[in-house]
Amino acid sequence: MDSSSDRSLVVWLAVTVLVAICVVFAKNLGPLVIYPDALVLPVTDPMNTAMRWFVVTFGWFFKAISWLLDWPILLAKSLLHAVPWAAWFVLWIYLALRAGGRGLAIFTAISLMYMVTFGFWSQSMNSFALVVVSIPMAVALGFALGTWGFLSDRAYRIIMPILDLMQTVPAFAYLLPILLLFGFGTTVGLVASILFAFPPMVRNTIVGLRGVPDEVIESGLMSGATPSQLFWRVRVPTAQRQILLGVNQTTMASLSMVIIASIIGGTNDIGWEVLSTMRKAQFGESLLAGIVIALMAMVLDRITWGFAVQSSPTKRGAAGWIICAVLFGAAWLLALLFPPFKDWPEAWVLNPAPAMNAGLEWIFVEFRTVLEAIKRAALFYLMLPIKIGLSQAVSPFTWGFAMTPAVTTGYSLIVAAVAAYFSFKGKLLPALWVILFALVLYSGLTGLAWVALSAVIVALAWQAGGKNLALWALAGVAFLLLTGIWEPSVISLYLCGVGVLLSFIFGSAIGTWASENDTVSRMVRPVIDTLQTMPLFVILIPFVMVFKIGEFTALLAIIVYAIVPAIRYTEHGLRNLPHDVIEAATAIGTTPRQLLWQVKLPLAVPSIMLGLNQTIMFGISMLVITALVGTDDLGQQIYIGLGDGDFGVGMTAGIGMAIIAMIADRITQGFSQQIQARLGVKLNESL
Repeated sequence: MDSSSDRSLVVWLAVTVLVAICVVFAKNLGPLVIYPDALVLPVTDPMNTAMRWFVVTFGWFFKAISWLLDWPILLAKSLLHAVPWAAWFVLWIYLALRAGGRGLAIFTAISLMYMVTFGFWSQSMNSFALVVVSIPMAVALGFALGTWGFLSDRAYRIIMPILDLMQTVPAFAYLLPILLLFGFGTTVGLVASILFAFPPMVRNTIVGLRGVPDEVIESGLMSGATPSQLFWRVRVPTAQRQILLGVNQTTMASLSMVIIASIIGGTNDIGWEVLSTMRKAQFGESLLAGIVIALMAMVLDRITWGFAVQSSPTKRGAAGWIICAVLFGAAWLLALLFPPFKDWPEAWVLNPAPAMNAGLEWIFVEFRTVLEAIKRAALFYLMLPIKIGLSQAVSPFTWGFAMTPAVTTGYSLIVAAVAAYFSFKGKLLPALWVILFALVLYSGLTGLAWVALSAVIVALAWQAGGKNLALWALAGVAFLLLTGIWEPSVISLYLCGVGVLLSFIFGSAIGTWASENDTVSRMVRPVIDTLQTMPLFVILIPFVMVFKIGEFTALLAIIVYAIVPAIRYTEHGLRNLPHDVIEAATAIGTTPRQLLWQVKLPLAVPSIMLGLNQTIMFGISMLVITALVGTDDLGQQIYIGLGDGDFGVGMTAGIGMAIIAMIADRITQGFSQQIQARLGVKLNESL
């Protein structure tokens, strides 16, 4: 056993002993179990005081900006509503045809007709006005900062940590300072959309400009290009594809803010339609409106992606655009002659919402026993044991027996037997992990002493990334403790942890199946594409319909959203393995089962681990949305801060959630790099 293994064994032995002491003697350890309130720093009041001073001192400046930004939004709304829907129909069909061919054009036509015939056209245009204005601003800001980060290493070192923080702090958290500075209204949604959407543009701009081959630069220099010409005529065109991918991601990020912006904008748009109907428990109406946002997202995603991935900027003749302009004008003239082509008549609007609500009620009544059984089983046998531990979750009402001393002894003997088996095999570290897991499961995350859970987190960080990451994790844990948000942080950890675990298990299984079966892959791909473009609020709607509010509903929403990267990265990793390795393994006579388990899966582990990393990020991003259904985690703290205008509470919770996300990100990246080094493979990042 080498020295690093010895150190790992010593560290985990110390952590296991500490956790065991905290579990066994929990009633006698006092402040080591529950963090004392006296040691919590009063950070929220100074933050609120500072924010109030800033608003009083500089509020006039931001109100002036708000007044200026109102004008482009009003102009966009006026333009979008002035043009008949039939004319917009022609333009968008043409763009879809150019970007993705006949299939995308048909899908776009169906999507637009859905908005028209279901009576959502006016609200869709109000939402789209926000997107139309925010995207160019976010793209311009992102491109400028990305260029600065490319040209200056010092700027790069400043920009990247800020981007990490902005992309991990929930959008609701920084809605609070925007709200205080700009006040209620559409402008707040615009500013929030820009701030949320520009980071992907920055990253893609830097990656694209840095990825320009040296020979291309040398060719430009040899032709006598000035620095300005070299940048605009050589670097930018060469990096165009990566930059356009940034535009695509910025577009999607901007659209994802539509509902969130509606909370503080209060305009008659699709986001407000979803929220208002959800609050009234009109689930059919809410789902119909939510589908509009999903369709808008998918259409914009496919069109911008189609233009981004085109191999080269083809020289398109003017004939296509002339035909489009003629048809656009003809559609406008048609709308003047026949009013239904301008404003869809109310009598023609389809409204299946009552039937949907009735159908949902029928399902709930007919299958109530089954649905309640599923919910009860998940709560009693999975969620509560992890949250409050077997010591409290096991009871005659839930499990049919109590956690008596005899049962506890039996549990301890089973754990000891499994640990002894690993020890006998010479696997001492796994034996310690078995004991540690059993102790945590017995106590539960919320029942575990803060000093014990902190030690586990820091030890994981040390195992994944060494001393620096351990110190970083220790600083993050200290922030959660000192600011008084430890308890909601642990609930966030529990809820996200269970969701990510199930998402990763089922997602990697589906991804493996899809990699081995083309039919399954073709069936799965549109589903995960839809889930990835579906706004988070919309994902929550069907689960609230069936299971009402509660942690189980939140868990299902997290699973459905976070399962996407697990499926996508697993399939990608298994389908993009070196052909020579697969051929060599096949030549020596491996069976399909052996080929999968002994060759493909080990080689695809780095890509699968990246899927786990993204699954964690997706799960955390969903936590803020699930706070709407009654969770008591950091997401709820952010809502409380937003509702009360309490900058300190909301921002502290937002930073806490960002800390959890970044620690989880660094730990999974560290373990992934270790696995890559052990297997001697590198991750193919072409996904």
